[in-house]
Amino acid sequence: MSDNDIERRSRLLSVKLAALVRSVKPELPDSAQVQPCALGTSLVSDDDIWILVDGEAKRTLGPAFAWALRHARDASSQAIHLVVDNVAGVLVRQAAQFHAPISVWNAEGTQLVAAQPDDYLVEAPSTPKSDEFFSQIQQAGAEPLVEHGVMVGEVRGLEICRVIYDETTNETRLEVGIGAHDREAFAMVHGDKPTHESIATVIEAVLAHRYVDAPFHPYNALAAERFLRWRAVQTPELIGMSSLQPVDPPMKRENLKDPMPCVARGKDSSGRDVVAVFVHGVDLDVVPFAVDAAAMNDTQSVMIVSRPQDVTTSLRAMAAVAKPDISFVPLR
Repeated sequence: MSDNDIERRSRLLSVKLAALVRSVKPELPDSAQVQPCALGTSLVSDDDIWILVDGEAKRTLGPAFAWALRHARDASSQAIHLVVDNVAGVLVRQAAQFHAPISVWNAEGTQLVAAQPDDYLVEAPSTPKSDEFFSQIQQAGAEPLVEHGVMVGEVRGLEICRVIYDETTNETRLEVGIGAHDREAFAMVHGDKPTHESIATVIEAVLAHRYVDAPFHPYNALAAERFLRWRAVQTPELIGMSSLQPVDPPMKRENLKDPMPCVARGKDSSGRDVVAVFVHGVDLDVVPFAVDAAAMNDTQSVMIVSRPQDVTTSLRAMAAVAKPDISFVPLR
């Protein structure tokens, strides 16, 4: 897209946002000004900050909140309004976990409609016959894990095999590989190799690169947050916990390539229930994700586990107005 196209798109979004806001607030104050915003566009007045998300809105509450904190004229009095045309229900659910005034709106034609919260994902049924593969994964040296009903085998947090159900053939099988494309390629090259041998081959390759302070390699760059969780589950004392087990996140992970926080639940040294959210790299949406995980697990105590350099000023500001008690715990 050329610079002219980008500028034209920005102007169109600004006109769209102003029209949408007038559908619920006919008289825009003289103080209202359009400001460029990486998420799409914004309209800032003395009372409100309106942000229109252009495109996929999943995991945008944190970035929108961070932008609003930087551009607010009076952060204590200005309400934040997020305007989206998809996944609004998840954002509403997250926004409810903050003391700050945050509203989420659906853009429907030329009108704004207050969005309603989505329910949490119900516990998904396991892939048919997947339990038969639990011991096979374990005996081959990987760790069986079920997340949102899908059984996988992980090595230090990296998925290296997955139980797949083929609806066409009514067949359930264990496929080896790191991600869908790798599983397909692995089957083409090693299709005649016994599954346990295939898993052992992949495990050996992954272990050679997936350890603390290992030189960069795709095997340790992928799912780095799940490596942090694996370490903490093995030794909960690293983060001040007495026990810890992986649990489902509040939203499904789409693929292995894109980082997404992962979740565990356990008890701290005083016996209090705590949810731990693991993240690697600066993730402006980790606080909304964390409060969502806390609400899903019905606890008011949540720790965000990350490298110290990944905790920004805006993340601390968001945590300060969150309803659950949030602490940042370092683990490198």
